[in-house]
Amino acid sequence: MFDWPLEELGCLANRRRELAKAADFDGRGNEIVTYIVDRNINYTNICNVYCKFCAFYRVEKDADAYVISLEELDRKVEETLAQGGTQILLQGGHHPKLTLAWYLDLLSHLKAKYPQLNVHGFSPSEFVHFQEVFQLPLGEILAQFRAAGLGSIPGGGGEILVDRVRQRISPLKAKSDDWLGVMDSAHRLGFKTTATMMFGHVETLEDRIEHLDRVRAQQDKTGGFTAFIAWTFQSENTRLKAPTVGAHDYLKTQAMSRIYLDNFRNVQSSWVTQGPAIGQIALKYGANDLGSIMIEENVVAQAGASYRMSVADMRRLIQDLGYEPRQRDNEYHLVA
Repeated sequence: MFDWPLEELGCLANRRRELAKAADFDGRGNEIVTYIVDRNINYTNICNVYCKFCAFYRVEKDADAYVISLEELDRKVEETLAQGGTQILLQGGHHPKLTLAWYLDLLSHLKAKYPQLNVHGFSPSEFVHFQEVFQLPLGEILAQFRAAGLGSIPGGGGEILVDRVRQRISPLKAKSDDWLGVMDSAHRLGFKTTATMMFGHVETLEDRIEHLDRVRAQQDKTGGFTAFIAWTFQSENTRLKAPTVGAHDYLKTQAMSRIYLDNFRNVQSSWVTQGPAIGQIALKYGANDLGSIMIEENVVAQAGASYRMSVADMRRLIQDLGYEPRQRDNEYHLVA
């Protein structure tokens, strides 16, 4: 399939999108393209897994290493709410010394002070790290985080769900079964999550298909993924020596993902790595959502991607393709 002409793949992906969205929004799912107003807040950049593709992490002794204060967190949240935001994406490095109480206090603080806000936080690889540090079963940790205020879980740390690839790019990070195991447990507890793929480095096309196959199988089991998001490896300031891929490969891979993942209703465009123009074009290659305006994004920016968009920019890009732009929440309910 990957050898097919780009335009043919795009047409097939667009048709699959139409089938997936036909019943959404009172039958208007194919007239609407959604977006979300949220902010990525990285609570710490201290991390002990040293992924080769990451330019964000620091060790404790680095001068620019940090752990966020509640005052700084509140400032960022209030700026987000002032812009109409409904969610924060809360992620950090695998900090070796932060305690369970620290995380629960953070979530409880957010829940008490900002009850209207969804906390979309802590990737599966972070939860695997929490198991090791807290010495508690995964289910217990997930339940405590949920009770404290965690609303949903992002798909970060997925990269490529093939252990041979993971061993090359992030040997100390959660393996494929670990990542999927967290998602399975989270879904069974009632969490909604996203699924991701970071591609265009040392993986093969067969590895990308295996990744999609494993995600698709998990969705068949639990139905807990709200969306799939694929983005390309960004190489600047990283230790991973690998050829990067461009827009042509990105659009083909996204289109193939939409076709293969026939049990996903939503696919997000990755304008953050590809830029607004390609992000817009991706809406004709299987995507039905333009993702977040990204009030703040630090991880990909450290690796060389520095695109930014406002709500007005997003709405214009969507309208220019003939769709109706609508703001959504994390579970794809329309809010504006």
